[in-house]
Amino acid sequence: MTHNPIRPWRNIDRRISRKIRVGSVEVGGDAPIAVQSMTNTPTHDAAATIGQILRMEDAGVDIVRVSCPDQESTAALNEIVRNVGVPIVADIHFHYKRGIEAADAGAACLRINPGNIGSVERVREVVAAARANGCSMRIGVNGGSLERHLLEKYGEPCPEAMVESALDHARILDDLGFHEYKISVKASDMFLTVAAYQQLAEATDAPLHLGITEAGGLRTGTVKSSIGMGSLLWAGIGDTIRVSLSADPVEEVKVGYEMLKSLGLRTRGVNIIACPSCARQGFDVISTVETLEKRLAHISEPISLSIIGCVVNGPGEAAMTDLGFTGGGAESGMMYAAGKPDRKVGNATMVEEIVQAVEEKARKLREAREAAAIAAE
Repeated sequence: MTHNPIRPWRNIDRRISRKIRVGSVEVGGDAPIAVQSMTNTPTHDAAATIGQILRMEDAGVDIVRVSCPDQESTAALNEIVRNVGVPIVADIHFHYKRGIEAADAGAACLRINPGNIGSVERVREVVAAARANGCSMRIGVNGGSLERHLLEKYGEPCPEAMVESALDHARILDDLGFHEYKISVKASDMFLTVAAYQQLAEATDAPLHLGITEAGGLRTGTVKSSIGMGSLLWAGIGDTIRVSLSADPVEEVKVGYEMLKSLGLRTRGVNIIACPSCARQGFDVISTVETLEKRLAHISEPISLSIIGCVVNGPGEAAMTDLGFTGGGAESGMMYAAGKPDRKVGNATMVEEIVQAVEEKARKLREAREAAAIAAE
């Protein structure tokens, strides 16, 4: 994140990690933190899996993971990869041949623990397939499935055991001269997860993929993930994230972006600043925000919008956003643009006028970006 000399308290100094590639997406180094999700369709059902990935793409996902538990799944991977626009991570657990098949089918990354797939020779074969196909890897340690010898050594899942597991797996790849990997150390226990990532961040320069695994449903999982992952991101730790929810994967993408936007680490879509409403409100703030979230979900350009019910905080919030609306009296309020009062708007038409203003702002930003790209060629 760029330092701001005027507001240094907003700076986040990101941990320095080496940079790898997951297909077209750079991970680590100075690359933006990538938002990842995972399909929950049967991978062998290519049409259903493709459809779900395309919906995630509409929400802005950067990377998608699909599970490949059998040969039928890896056989469908080629069709899936050819019909989506984001890099695909193939989730492989114990069978090394699935990793080779997935790499050959076009996966951009293999989620695999080298120590779980047998002999060094088998690992060497998977690494060879990854190299030949430009695949990176993710070492994924989970607190619920630690190796038996580590549980015997430490007595229970703990940060030290998770970090030792991760580094043991990484050492196998390093010894084979393969360094295109990222690491995750996830657990359902938020405290365990955060402590493990803190220790791992000190022990390696590999990019780190963040997540609180099995976090729960939409509300519970969002809260737990936001606290755990948010504290790590605030400390500068993390290069990719996945919000694990027992919900539609599209919701994982939305929550991931909201988390990053709140920390100033990504700027995609409309960031709505809204008051909780009270008796002073000049319009129904809650229903208005709900409507605007739906109506503006298609906007990908970074735009800030304040929706405030009255003039107590409205003008001040509007001064710090691209666009705004503040409730007033007589069934009308004030529209703001670039922090300045723009015009009075009636409550009956404010939603349409706000949507129109945001879409116009988005159009101008898009045209400016396209012009800059042409000038840079």
